[in-house]
Amino acid sequence: MRVVLAGGGTAGHIEPALATADAIRRADPDAGIVMLGTERGLETRLVPERGYELALIPPVPLPRRLTPELIRLPARVRGAVRQTAAVLRDRGADVLVGFGGYVSLPAYLAARRLGLPTVIHEANAKPGLANRIGARFTPFVAAATPDVALPHCEHIGVPLRRSVSLLDREASREEGRDFFGLDQDTPTLLVFGGSQGARKVNSAVTGALEALLDSGAQVLHAVGAANIESAQPRPGYVPVAYIDRMDLAYAAADLAVCRAGAITCAELAAVGLPAVYVPLPHGNGEQRLNAEPTVAAGGGLLVRDGDLTAAWIAAEVVPILTDPGRLRTMGQAAAGLGHRDADEQLVRMVWKAAESTGTTNDGGRTANGRTANGSGADGKDGGGR
Repeated sequence: MRVVLAGGGTAGHIEPALATADAIRRADPDAGIVMLGTERGLETRLVPERGYELALIPPVPLPRRLTPELIRLPARVRGAVRQTAAVLRDRGADVLVGFGGYVSLPAYLAARRLGLPTVIHEANAKPGLANRIGARFTPFVAAATPDVALPHCEHIGVPLRRSVSLLDREASREEGRDFFGLDQDTPTLLVFGGSQGARKVNSAVTGALEALLDSGAQVLHAVGAANIESAQPRPGYVPVAYIDRMDLAYAAADLAVCRAGAITCAELAAVGLPAVYVPLPHGNGEQRLNAEPTVAAGGGLLVRDGDLTAAWIAAEVVPILTDPGRLRTMGQAAAGLGHRDADEQLVRMVWKAAESTGTTNDGGRTANGRTANGSGADGKDGGGR
């Protein structure tokens, strides 16, 4: 099996793609796996770190509104499609798996041109343009949430890294608190806002720090690399630039304050960690939609970015953080929406898509890795680790 995954740009596209790549490798250790990306995205660091080949194509940002960029868009798409088609041919791809974003659109168009089966995964509650277009070309469509506006869409959740999907928070709590230098018996608030931190979240939490500490709680706060110099550690307050071990951070925490990206919402539900979600105030509103199912089920709170203040945290967050019964109930509600096996479900869809076509474009090799005359193809030179 030779699989090309299009998941570059942001962590919201890259992480599910990498989790899927890992699941493919577990199912078929000899699978050839290649990730598509651009030189601008996080994939230039994340993909090689995970041991996968990265093939670069030109970025094709998709304007959200009418701008002069729309005039140049068709020519840029055509160029990217040509280069992507060359990658698919050179790697002898059996199937393309796309996760949306500006890397995926040329990949979907190139796969359609080559007659290559395509699988699409949508992590957000509100699909992006690339996946809305790509879903027209394939019956193999999966989504993180139910009722996503894409044709023939199967609700499976988000493929997650195994360190999170297999996490037992209670069993790992002691390890998590030791790892971050936290007290073992103190209610713990985890605060994070993405790799760069979130200015509004940071400001509100630091403003409410006295109220949080006076309540008997402690705070693990990912402030972002640009803010770490000004963050002042003190007893009960542990600021860090970035959290590499999110699994241990989730294990250490009793409650989170965070943005509402698709991966964040999926991970918190999977591990059953209640949260206060603060959706980004810009974009197309997808972050609010991502958090609403968990909030409606009782697994979290939703607060507008403009309403998040130190006073709000003192009035709303502190009472939850110091109420073990409420935390337990919220955690159970969140866990009821979690999906821990989305990676394996998506791989089954990938296998089904590959088997749906007779031959690929690499000289007669069929989708299940056998040649047209029935002999076995080794499938080991497709660019895995």
